[in-house]
Amino acid sequence: MMNTTHAAMGVTLAAPLVAVAPELAPIAALAGFAGGVFPDFDMVVGEHRRTLHFPVYYSLAAVVAGAAVFVAPIPTSTGVAATFFLLSAALHSITDAAGGGLELRPWEPSDERGVYLHPAKRWVAPRRWIRWDGAPEDLLLAVVLSVPGLLLFDQRIRTLTVLGLGVSVVYTAFRKRLPEWDVPILR
Repeated sequence: MMNTTHAAMGVTLAAPLVAVAPELAPIAALAGFAGGVFPDFDMVVGEHRRTLHFPVYYSLAAVVAGAAVFVAPIPTSTGVAATFFLLSAALHSITDAAGGGLELRPWEPSDERGVYLHPAKRWVAPRRWIRWDGAPEDLLLAVVLSVPGLLLFDQRIRTLTVLGLGVSVVYTAFRKRLPEWDVPILR
């Protein structure tokens, strides 16, 4: 999936806080956005979908952080931010297995590495429900997941959401051309 789809997922995770803790919703949405983006920094440093993708460890850390926030007499914005960052990073890492493999041209599937599962020391195979990052269904998912960011949050989050949607549209339009242009980040 596109990084922007993961970012929109992170904002969507924070949407219920608008009703139950509106004062914490903006920080949760921003942290969710950041957590959705973070794992893909391993495209620059390390091995993609392995170095910074931790489906199990982020999930466990999110449970611990969430429990700490829940039992705290007054939830802090730092605790909420950490929880939503970790939740979003976990969701990113888990949902990458729903997409394609790591091949340069994922519309020509040949790679069976979806996401690395560190405790098991093995790769989880890609499911290809979202055929590849930037596929039309990925853009549709990004649009749907952007609705809460556009409707429920303040201007900062709406601006990030609109920018994310713009990047999504451009990326989808040019995705199949990127291997021809030898874009280094795809190697």
